Amino acid sequence: IRRVLVDHARARLSQKRGGELERLRLTTWDVVDPEPSAPPDVLEVHSALLRLEALDPECARVVELRYFGGLTIDETAASLGIGRNTVVRRWRAARAWLKRELSDAADKDQGAGPDDIA
Repeated sequence: IRRVLVDHARARLSQKRGGELERLRLTTWDVVDPEPSAPPDVLEVHSALLRLEALDPECARVVELRYFGGLTIDETAASLGIGRNTVVRRWRAARAWLKRELSDAADKDQGAGPDDIA
């Protein structure tokens, strides 16, 4: 499912489909404030997950099963043949790592540098 979601996200961003153009619906024209916290882009998560996989393949597999596969903690533990507590620890560590990576990527996109931090 991860591959399908990543391919779909890449296709939506292709030039043939309008690239980075913002798609608006008639009901959203009157919205003043954009969404305060939009979910991370699938391609950003995929890229961060590849970096995590290089550092800790087991944590990356837990994220893949939980995030892309939609498995519960118990289903992930059964699928990987490890204990429930191990999955909880790896899931917690991977989420913290991904949160940092994705927030760093967002800061880079906004042009924040070391001098911009208060």
